[in-house]
Amino acid sequence: MLKQPSFFIVGAPKSGTTALCKYLSRHPQIFIPAEKELRYFNSNDPVFTLEKYLNFFRDGQKMICGEGTPSYLRSETAAARIYEFNPEAKIIIMLREPVALLYSFHAQLLWDGSSEDETDFLKALNLENERRAGRCIPEKCSNVEKLFYRNVVQFTAQIKRYLRYFDKSKIHIIIFDDFVNKTDESYREVLRFLEVEYSFTTTFNSTNSRKKVRSYFLQDLYKRPPAKLLEIGKYFIPLPQEQRRELLKKIKDYLKKTNKQVLSKDEKKLPIDIHKALQQEFIPEIQQLSQLIDRDLSHWLL
Repeated sequence: MLKQPSFFIVGAPKSGTTALCKYLSRHPQIFIPAEKELRYFNSNDPVFTLEKYLNFFRDGQKMICGEGTPSYLRSETAAARIYEFNPEAKIIIMLREPVALLYSFHAQLLWDGSSEDETDFLKALNLENERRAGRCIPEKCSNVEKLFYRNVVQFTAQIKRYLRYFDKSKIHIIIFDDFVNKTDESYREVLRFLEVEYSFTTTFNSTNSRKKVRSYFLQDLYKRPPAKLLEIGKYFIPLPQEQRRELLKKIKDYLKKTNKQVLSKDEKKLPIDIHKALQQEFIPEIQQLSQLIDRDLSHWLL
């Protein structure tokens, strides 16, 4: 019988989920698949079968298994589907100050090159209503809901969705600031929550650094190479299909690496005046969240 995951890191995006998965995967009692963001529970019509989903955990037979999909938190269906799959599952939620999260999330969408084409963060936010009405949607956009930025930071409603199905004792919440500033302590709290040996030590290093593309033309070239270019490639590089696919992957990886620019510490931050102005919209959400999780979040406010 295939092993089933017993814990889920459900989000939010750009709040440390990738790093936490990486650190937990080093623990000898924990197994997390190398494949990121399986998204199996996001839809009532998943893209692959349950058997294929469970197969991701085939190497974790003697460990507790888990996975991290940051979009599970904002998903309308994930909480119910995870509960139906495993009513005893443990849920880990990571939260970040809304404006900082959205600024980083917008940069990630630009980097991915599959949803967003508006490079100005403020303009992208202001386009949200237009996009909800089906206008100003990039041709390359594969999932328009990613462009509804404010949905991403409706934390109170998202957590309440999980509380409908899971007892508070089954939900562990991590504030991003704590995870960054007290990583070891935050990590051990998660190990205790998962009921594994919490004296295990590991190193904590930066993961998923904020980056941007140098050229959007080059990004489109390796993300969506023109059909004619591929046909020319077949003519000038007469290789078997599998070898040609491997060569194409190497070329894409090289172009992606060449096209990457890691941002400096100052570039990663939104100017304080803009951040403060945007934050006014989210003050009610922050206050409601603070009450729900019984945590003072006043340090989020500038």
